Order: sequence, then structure tokens, then C-alpha cells
Amino acid sequence: MEKIDYLVLIRGMNAGSKNVIKMDKLKEIFVNMDFSDVETYIQTGNVFLKDNENDVLKLTEKIEETLSKKIKNEIKVVIVKINELKNIIKNAPNEFGEENDKYKYDIMFLIKPLKTKEIMKGLRIIENEDEILEGKNVFYVKRFSKKLTGSYIAQIVNKWSNITVRNFKITKELYELMLRRKENMK
Repeated sequence: MEKIDYLVLIRGMNAGSKNVIKMDKLKEIFVNMDFSDVETYIQTGNVFLKDNENDVLKLTEKIEETLSKKIKNEIKVVIVKINELKNIIKNAPNEFGEENDKYKYDIMFLIKPLKTKEIMKGLRIIENEDEILEGKNVFYVKRFSKKLTGSYIAQIVNKWSNITVRNFKITKELYELMLRRKENMK
């Protein structure tokens, strides 16, 4: 049986003084969980791995439980397959990510069972400054770079513990790395 390549996005990893861990230690934890081809990418909790398990819910439970014990804090993760990441990037709004000097572009990944509809109900944005568009299990967020602290969008992440955020540029880099991993499997 061929192993499946996954990307694990860990919420709040090395964010300020919370959930601080060195990437070599994080990699070791995943290797000790018997995953293969484990790699980490930058300090924000992005882990690539391969495993035979095709049930993402089981995989999520195993990873969250183990990380929570090792880090001694509740840990939430989003697990993404290459086709899902490809579709998230492909379905981004037109011109999303094209004015990086003016705007900050983020992808908010929802951690199950949270649904986009739940967040949209109570969402507040600043007209002509914030833009948030609903995708499949993600939000596409565009904000003025100079006004990030005044944006209500940051409050979404604080209010909902079932969201992890990645910059759009980083999201595309993660996809490129997954493509390279897939090529290396051939």
C-alpha cells in the first residue's frame, strides 16, 4: 500500500511565548509516532509526513493527543492532502496575493468540526479595509498592511480556537514543497 503524503498545520506553534518548540524536536516527535519522510518547514508548525492511514480524523486525533502530551498544552491541527491544498490556491479570489506591498493576504484554515457558516454569522469587518471571502473549509483574508492592528479579523483567530492561519505566500510555498515531495516519490 502506497503511503499518503500529508501536510500538518499546527495551530499557534511558536506564536509568541505559546507552544514554543524547536523544529528538530518537533520532527523527532513525529518520527517517534512512526510517520515516515517527516520534514518541518519554518518555525510556525508546518510538518510534512507520509503514512498509510487514510482516515484523516484518526490521524488528527493521534497527532493532537501526542503533541498535547509532549508540549503540555492543548494542540489543534489541520491535515491537508496535496489536492486539497492545490484547490485552496486555485480557488483563491482573482488578484489575491498580487499587491503584497499594500495588503496582507492570509488563508484561515478551519479545524473540524468548525464550519465557515458559523464564523460568517458573527463576522465584523471594516468596510473598504478588510476583505474576507468564504472558501471550502478556509477563508481568504485581505487586509491593509498598515492597518493590521485595527482589523477585526485578528479577533476571529482569538475567538475561535479552531482556526490556524498561514500567509498566502507561505501556503503556495507549502504546496510547491508537496509537489517536490511527490516528484521524489516517483
